[in-house]
Amino acid sequence: MTIPNFITIGRLLLVPAVIMMIVQRNWQAAFGLFVLAGVSDAVDGFIARRFDMRSELGAYLDPVADKALLVSIYLALAIVGIIPAWLAIIVVFRDIMIVSGVILSWVLDNPLEMRPFLVSKLNTFAQIAFAAGLLAAKAFDVALGFWFEWSMWSIAALTLASAAAYLAFWLRHMAG
Repeated sequence: MTIPNFITIGRLLLVPAVIMMIVQRNWQAAFGLFVLAGVSDAVDGFIARRFDMRSELGAYLDPVADKALLVSIYLALAIVGIIPAWLAIIVVFRDIMIVSGVILSWVLDNPLEMRPFLVSKLNTFAQIAFAAGLLAAKAFDVALGFWFEWSMWSIAALTLASAAAYLAFWLRHMAG
């Protein structure tokens, strides 16, 4: 176990707290914990690279912690009615599809090495920015306004484009 892995586990343990704060509509705490999670993600990555503390566990654990937080936030925001359910479904569906494809490729003895595509990096950035912006708006009582509607549709489009890119990659890999 390395220091970055402990930090990542701490970030994973923040997930239920963030969700509880959203469900209780304690927006300041939810936003603060979300910011803390983001800072911990940057810190664990910096420490791992700077002090050569990268590990195989960390390579798996870090994206799991990131996705657990992001997917949980979208689900919680949908449950409390801040975002429409269809948006949370699209976000969750993409991740379930990717994980299912990886597992299926292992089961079929044709494992694939995942790598992030540009559209997926843009998608992740947009999902994080939207969640952060939404939590900040709620925490500081700022009207959602036009950006909210525009952002929702942008998140949906990027998430579907990312899902399509991974599906095409998976199909090519499995076919050949």
